[in-house]
Amino acid sequence: MTTTDDYAAYIASLPRVLAGAAALFRDTEGRVLLVEPNYRAGWALPGGTIESDHNESPRAAARRESAEEIGLDVPLGRLLAVDWSVEEGRPPLAAYLYDGGVLDADRLASITLQEEELLSWKLVEPDELTTYLPGSLGRRTREAYQALLTGEGPVELENGRRPATA
Repeated sequence: MTTTDDYAAYIASLPRVLAGAAALFRDTEGRVLLVEPNYRAGWALPGGTIESDHNESPRAAARRESAEEIGLDVPLGRLLAVDWSVEEGRPPLAAYLYDGGVLDADRLASITLQEEELLSWKLVEPDELTTYLPGSLGRRTREAYQALLTGEGPVELENGRRPATA
């Protein structure tokens, strides 16, 4: 076996980790934009999987997914949070959450849903995020929103919670 073959075998043996990215959009009143997927129960943020076969960055993925899902192709603001999320039944997820900015009434009116994946969208008060967003996603979004308000960040999270420091 050649060195190239050894390296390819080594890469193939590494653990699988998923990577996703999303944008936190809000309206002028501070409510957060959520989308309702048609392929699973519950709500989500505009975002999705980072496409590694295109060498896509997390920022580029969040922007692409926002454009595809809600028809808004806008430059994203700063990185608000990075979350290492482990749930039963799937590989670990490295999730990146970016500031999508404030959407005025005209921008909100221009939202066009990707009908293949989404049923609807809504604006949710920040204190209701964990009611609509399940598990670590809800906690991650709440922490990112807080970082946005305080100017802190990006925040490091594990399953949507700040890890204990030594």
